Amino acid sequence: MGFPAGILTVELYEAKELKGEDLFGQNDPYVELWLDDDYKQRSTEVSGSDNPVWNQTFDFKIEEGSHDKKLHLKVLDKDLLSDDKIGDAKVDLREVVEDGQVFNDWVELPAKLGLTSHGQVHLKITFAPN
Repeated sequence: MGFPAGILTVELYEAKELKGEDLFGQNDPYVELWLDDDYKQRSTEVSGSDNPVWNQTFDFKIEEGSHDKKLHLKVLDKDLLSDDKIGDAKVDLREVVEDGQVFNDWVELPAKLGLTSHGQVHLKITFAPN
């Protein structure tokens, strides 16, 4: 069964203990968020912080019957040449959209094999049906 139509609101609060590939200096992190690849939203960059605070809100319109059941997020380090990925994660939206629950939690950015962490991102996700 697909989702009801409505607006998914994602509040991106902060991240902590970000570990990038950049061995020198601090990260300049920003976050990309999307439900499907066609429509990505991105946060501002926070310069020189492994514990950035964004406090930004993003709205995603969900069509009725949509099957994009996960919120994807990717944390990147802004770099002169190319932006380096710090970590990524997915949040299952089923309970938020179908049961009306509020997701308010830290999301792990697992490293390869999931043995260690590249940090955590604090999100609040709510859904308002049309």
